[in-house]
Amino acid sequence: MKKIFNNKIAIVMLIALSLIACDKEFLEETNPNEISTDSFWKSVDDLTLGINAVYNTFKDGSIMLTGDETVRADLAYPGYGRPNTTNEYYLKTFNDASTSVNNKWQALYKGIFRANQVIEACDRLMGTLGSTQKEKSALEILAQAKFFRGLFYFYLHNSFNQGAVPIFNFVPATESDFYQPISTAETVRDFYIADLEFAKENLPATWELSNDKGRVTSGAATAVLGKSYLYAKDYVTAKEYFKSVINDFDYSLTPNIGSNFTTADELNSESILEINYSLNYKAEINPYAAEQTSSLLNFTFSSAQTGGYRSVYPACWLIMEYKNEKLDYSDERNLITEEDGTVRLRDYSLRTSYSIALVDDRDLEYYGATTAQKSIFNGKETAYWRKYTNWDITDNEKNISQSTPRSGVNVRVIRLSDVLLMYAECLIEGGNNDGGVDEALLAINKVRHRSAVQLLGLNLTGDYPANDHDNISYTAQSLMHHLMYIERPLELSAEGMAIRVMDLRRWGITKQRYQELSLKRYNVKDYDFVDLNGKNQTRWGSVLIETDEADSHPDLNEFEQSAENYNEAEHGYWPIPNSEVVANPNLYNNK
Repeated sequence: MKKIFNNKIAIVMLIALSLIACDKEFLEETNPNEISTDSFWKSVDDLTLGINAVYNTFKDGSIMLTGDETVRADLAYPGYGRPNTTNEYYLKTFNDASTSVNNKWQALYKGIFRANQVIEACDRLMGTLGSTQKEKSALEILAQAKFFRGLFYFYLHNSFNQGAVPIFNFVPATESDFYQPISTAETVRDFYIADLEFAKENLPATWELSNDKGRVTSGAATAVLGKSYLYAKDYVTAKEYFKSVINDFDYSLTPNIGSNFTTADELNSESILEINYSLNYKAEINPYAAEQTSSLLNFTFSSAQTGGYRSVYPACWLIMEYKNEKLDYSDERNLITEEDGTVRLRDYSLRTSYSIALVDDRDLEYYGATTAQKSIFNGKETAYWRKYTNWDITDNEKNISQSTPRSGVNVRVIRLSDVLLMYAECLIEGGNNDGGVDEALLAINKVRHRSAVQLLGLNLTGDYPANDHDNISYTAQSLMHHLMYIERPLELSAEGMAIRVMDLRRWGITKQRYQELSLKRYNVKDYDFVDLNGKNQTRWGSVLIETDEADSHPDLNEFEQSAENYNEAEHGYWPIPNSEVVANPNLYNNK
């Protein structure tokens, strides 16, 4: 026990001194070696170093856990070797000893400890700094620290143990301080909402200095608060927060959805909360360490032929929904002019093309060539993700960095399109308020129009009366069905912090969803193309089709074990990890 205690004290002391390094100047400070804590927390500069350490925690991949959370939902199949997989998150066989469960918990509490150090230091120094500007800077740092503590508890509350987790609102100083009992889910929620409200009131809407671009804002706090109330089914309150994000801040949808998935347009007008990565490399630590400045998601999501590990690729149902997305024929962005001057429609929607790579998509280059020329595809892998990859700037992921595998693509955690769709859900109150349908359609169609897909609702209505509509008279229930099964998964697939996992759970449809998907059947057909040498070739079994049982390929069946194994009590949330259960004798002693 003494050894555990000493290690924890050492970690807490070092946490205050570790700094972020990223592609913004405020994220490129050099880590001071072996600074004495007696000489630290004396000035605004020290507070700045401390809050940078909190940002550093935010880029730890175990917090988002993007690959595993995507596989844990209904969005993906876990890598090559289909149909054989032992992936516990896909199969729903994970438990409190699972690696990702432990890593996510530890990363979130590391961030909380770092934030608490900054908060305590701000509370101690504020009022003694000697100038109005320094006091203002300290208040902004305090607001950032409270934002992150609130955010990390929002993640814990919605990820672990039905929301009941230990609360730390102080920096542990003794061994017993580390052994905090779990608090009720309601207490945890009240705690993080107070932090986020403080951040909302004291953070700027935008940062004045360009070097501060990427810091958290009042708009980000408002969006997270809206999510919190939505997850609690308080549609009225959530709606007001989302309305504020939409109307009171300077956010706007990017003209091209693809701007949100690569390095080309990071921290753009649509981004509300974003994790900054860069190709800058910290040679003194392991290339795979959480403290690195770059991401490895490009290797998780890209194909083998483009340098990736294809550890996660889209589920068959999701591929088919992307393939079947209807174009707005009145929108000129859907017209492609061939070399001979002939004009044709796009093969797939812009949203589809920028989200996933399909073998027969001729309209968007993929690592400097066509998709068919760059990846093999086959009867078991008929699509790969574009999200998180560098398909637009290299011919192979391994060429991004010659020495170590890494990527500089930022992770967009909350986008305006997500807020617009959640706002629409609030307007129809989860499918129970027909009176909100018309306004909800306006919000949804803003997202759809950006990608030039067919709009929802009656012809000649809404903000875009001249554009193609599906001419359907929606009810709250039918529109909610569309949000759950079409709009949110297609717009936000594999994004944010477990967005799809939380959506399915809060709608109460997770097991039902796996059962429905386990009954779908698929097959493949071939695709002919011209290779890079000008020769006619065929990608055998590369085009996915949906079919019936008699004509299906059994290797493409999905979610059968998930449907059988999923138990809401065991798999709806991550369990408290065994590392915490073993180390904390007071965990369940909350009276």
